[in-house]
Amino acid sequence: MTTSIKQTPPSTSTKRRMPGWAKVVTAFLLVLVVLFAGLRLAVLPGLRDLFGTETHDRSGPALLTSIQDMSRYDAATGNFQVVVDLEKDAKYLPDAIRGTRTLYVGAGTVDAYVDLGTLGEKDVTVNSDRTSATLRLPHAVLGKPALDPDHSYAVSKQRGLLDRIGDIFSGNPNSEQAVQKLAAKHIGEAAKDSRLTSRAEANTTGMLKGLLHSLGFEEVTVSYGA
Repeated sequence: MTTSIKQTPPSTSTKRRMPGWAKVVTAFLLVLVVLFAGLRLAVLPGLRDLFGTETHDRSGPALLTSIQDMSRYDAATGNFQVVVDLEKDAKYLPDAIRGTRTLYVGAGTVDAYVDLGTLGEKDVTVNSDRTSATLRLPHAVLGKPALDPDHSYAVSKQRGLLDRIGDIFSGNPNSEQAVQKLAAKHIGEAAKDSRLTSRAEANTTGMLKGLLHSLGFEEVTVSYGA
């Protein structure tokens, strides 16, 4: 009786080991997936209370630091709106890796006023009968632009991968200071190109004439100059 034994030849294929850099990339991707999955789960019904946040106002009382007496007459206010498209690119890197682009709608106001505190005795002339008065005022000027936070908002924010990672370690990742400054700048330039100061001078003239007429003056002349 002959017994045959069949021997299996050794396998020539060997299992490839994953290189170290691939393990690091895989672990990083897994962390990102877990983070995004957690964000998605946080908005599902029933889990919002579990992962939700609470807001507590722990601000101290506001302190009055100074008082400034005003002698100007705010005669006109202009309401402006501007769309700011601010883009920052990095050399030799695509926007998906490094770069930001913010689309921001800025709404604000600019006041035009006449400074009545600079008037002197030579700028006001009244006749002996107190029926005629002549006033020489400085030209109206523009105040600083003031953004309205209730009507200003970011429409979209696009950030590269490196910028998103940097925001994780930033103390103020959602800062909109750059676009807000740019919006205020454009609003100020638009106010200069408008006829806001002319409107302010016309309103100031109407106010002074109405006031002096109520005091018995029959003829009131208002002029503007340096």
